[in-house]
Amino acid sequence: MKKILVIHGAGMQMRGKSGLETFGPMTLPQYDDATRGFAKELGVEVEIFASNSEGAIIDRLYAAHDEGIAGAVFNPAGFTTGYRSLNQALTQVGFPTIEVHMSNPARRGTHSEILANSLGGVSGFGIDGYALALRGLRDRAG
Repeated sequence: MKKILVIHGAGMQMRGKSGLETFGPMTLPQYDDATRGFAKELGVEVEIFASNSEGAIIDRLYAAHDEGIAGAVFNPAGFTTGYRSLNQALTQVGFPTIEVHMSNPARRGTHSEILANSLGGVSGFGIDGYALALRGLRDRAG
């Protein structure tokens, strides 16, 4: 069974508590429950990791590389732009990443630097974006 790492970036713990008009009412634990459900339906294993620290995410990516993780779903949230070391780490790991956002950052004028180092991206489909990203990795990742 393929194992996929799901990463939540800076500020994700505030989902369901602020920005409701943009991100909806779901809390991060609800994201995680839905993601585990999608993974079960798709026949993949997920490990979920959340951090507000760029360094912790980089460390987890490198460890995942060493562990043979098949791919990563990454909602960078506050790490979407301006994090050169994080982007460098994405180019060094031996697995594909799919960037996912509940809303569409482009509608808010945000350009994602993470997307440039990802296999692809899914945005604007709410929680279903996680299912789409998991399916994409299941079908394309080592």
